[in-house]
Amino acid sequence: MAKSIFALNRPLTPAEMSGRRRSLVRLGLAWLAMMQVMMFALPGYLRVEAGPNDSLEVLDWAIFLMNWASLALTVPVVLYAAWPVWQGVGLAYSERRVTMDIPVATSIVAAFIPSAFATILGHGEVYYDSVTMFVAFLLTARYFETRARQSVQATQGGAQLDALCQPLIVQSDRVATVFILVQLAVAFLIASYWWLTQPEHALSVLVALLVMSCPCALALAAPMSLAATHASLAAYPEMNDAQRDVLFARTRRVTLQNLYGALIWHVLTMPLAAVGWVTPWLAALLMFVSSTAVVINAWRLYAIPADPGRSAHAATFQARAQS
Repeated sequence: MAKSIFALNRPLTPAEMSGRRRSLVRLGLAWLAMMQVMMFALPGYLRVEAGPNDSLEVLDWAIFLMNWASLALTVPVVLYAAWPVWQGVGLAYSERRVTMDIPVATSIVAAFIPSAFATILGHGEVYYDSVTMFVAFLLTARYFETRARQSVQATQGGAQLDALCQPLIVQSDRVATVFILVQLAVAFLIASYWWLTQPEHALSVLVALLVMSCPCALALAAPMSLAATHASLAAYPEMNDAQRDVLFARTRRVTLQNLYGALIWHVLTMPLAAVGWVTPWLAALLMFVSSTAVVINAWRLYAIPADPGRSAHAATFQARAQS
């Protein structure tokens, strides 16, 4: 019996095993760097102008050193851990289409390049904690998505199951594409307004909006629900036709809940970032929260559904007994 919605009914191929190991190495590097960089960012959050001058000088020197240490840790995250993002951008460019990698790459560049310049020049805001957190959360969501898609591919469900999968995946991809285009346009328009009115906050708002434009939860909506459905079919092979129909109907409903629930979450949180209430690191956390909610909601499908025929029969029998 399968014990996970990511359970496979076949061994992984050598290429899949190699890809999985690389993904785990990148994921581990991103999480380790994120935790260390967040610790290095603490002096910057503690700095207040009200302290004594000598204390501020010591704290500024500590911030200067911590920024350089954060830069050293963030570079391998950007160049190695996030390498699949750069590959995805190249593929999207060659195919002349918009993918999730476009806003992700834009977010990383918009946060990392100004931070590197600020570190070299010795003044200005840095967003290394936001970059490493974003990459770590993104890779975690993508690892879930990859495992879910492999689980979907592992089960041979017949024509009825195949007919269920394809429309849901196509619909999910279409919604994510439209969202990316709209969110990118809105992000740059709002950042332009901030640049004209309060330029010192424009970069922070732009980075937060770009991070929140990553449709990770939207990309997870269909694969996670379908993986849970396939795991249920593998775990409960004794399902009859009526139970499978109930499971497939629930799969469509949960997928749409995940898809449009994640979309509503992005729409509701976007104004908060637009007015400057959401920092870049908080935007990355909100992105991860929405992805986790999708996973938890999809997990509800990993159960054997009630037999509608038996339920109706039981209800009729109970009604007759009471009368």
